[in-house]
Amino acid sequence: MQRVIQSTLSFYAMEFYKQFAAYTTQQLQEFGLSFGMMYFVIYVGKHPGCTPAEMTKNLHLDWGHCQRSVIKLVEDGFMTREKQGRSYHLGLTPAGERAFRTCHQVFFDWDAQNLSGLTEEEQHQLLSLLQKAARTRKESV
Repeated sequence: MQRVIQSTLSFYAMEFYKQFAAYTTQQLQEFGLSFGMMYFVIYVGKHPGCTPAEMTKNLHLDWGHCQRSVIKLVEDGFMTREKQGRSYHLGLTPAGERAFRTCHQVFFDWDAQNLSGLTEEEQHQLLSLLQKAARTRKESV
């Protein structure tokens, strides 16, 4: 008996997640950055001077995980962590800035490769529908 795999959003989300993680890991290998660390670098690159608390809240992460990741990125030379008053503020080092540009570009490059079989109109329609589904989910939570 042949087993039929149902087409669900969650199935494809996981497939894309695995493929994106593998692609990103390969692209960031030259920096020694992992897939998970990429999001911290991107956040600080887009929000220079943010505090770890802001980043933790906005990325919906566990406080301890966020703190360990920030410390690792500081030790590895990608991020600065400077005390200003009662809190720490985060920034990117020159190495962090280079990694940020690459991390940011990875999203666009991966999309271009994986959506190349669709017309421009189909790509726009797909992304619009995914955005609508994500917005609907966020509003219902």
